[in-house]
Amino acid sequence: MGEERAVRWLDEAEMAAWRSYIVATLLLRQRLHRELSERHEVSLTDYEVLVCLQFQPDRRMRMSELAIYMGSTKSKLSHQVGRLENAGLVRRARDPDDKRGVVTELTEQGEALLEKAAPTHVEGVREHLIDLLSPTEQATIAAAFERVRVHLLAAES
Repeated sequence: MGEERAVRWLDEAEMAAWRSYIVATLLLRQRLHRELSERHEVSLTDYEVLVCLQFQPDRRMRMSELAIYMGSTKSKLSHQVGRLENAGLVRRARDPDDKRGVVTELTEQGEALLEKAAPTHVEGVREHLIDLLSPTEQATIAAAFERVRVHLLAAES
């Protein structure tokens, strides 16, 4: 049998930080999703996939890399990309560098949707998060969550 470790329960301040994070991020993502879907008929998660592709030099990414970047499983991402492909926003093709792999590429229609939807998204991010924080708070959040991101990605490798 494995050795049992004592649980380090969260104290009041730690619990307050955790709960605030969980509830606020859930509400923030719901609001950003609603604004995008009502104004541009695109979900927040679909928008995020399109943005990931847009920021690549050739507007394409291997599906395996995209899944890691999106924090998604390959299977779930495959269904999502299939819907985006049916809508004409992306296309999938064999990876020219590795014929076993698949790349997803942003289409002109996907670019056009991003061009229309980006102002709505940025205004929402600014109104519901960025403008509520001081520059010092923004820097603190950026540093803290970069550390979390690096930790979690290292755990995946």
